[in-house]
Amino acid sequence: MSAHLQWMIIKNNSCHLIKRNKKQFTREPNNLKNKNSFRYNGLIHQKTVGVEADPNGKGVVLVMKKPKKCSQPSQSESRVALNKGARSSLRSIKRTIRKNRYRKDLRMAALRRASAIMKSQKTK
Repeated sequence: MSAHLQWMIIKNNSCHLIKRNKKQFTREPNNLKNKNSFRYNGLIHQKTVGVEADPNGKGVVLVMKKPKKCSQPSQSESRVALNKGARSSLRSIKRTIRKNRYRKDLRMAALRRASAIMKSQKTK
């Protein structure tokens, strides 16, 4: 099924959808900006990128969807923990997205989300 058809089906009906104050947000995985839009949707595209906080509390986890494993949900994502430091983590996120030929439009959003997560983990 094409991504556009899937978007038409789920754009107004989704369990992840949040509608408040005339704005629509979403809590779906791999949505970097949490906006309910075709561009940032993590469910319908073949290649998506997500950035999450590391469960240990230091660093981030880069989540990438594997297009060839879409019929096997347990193997459809690859997770890479990045916790060496802010600069090296951001550099490796940028390099990974570029080398694996993931979507260019998500690169800056992934870097901003990773940087915000690492900034929130800093101790004062």
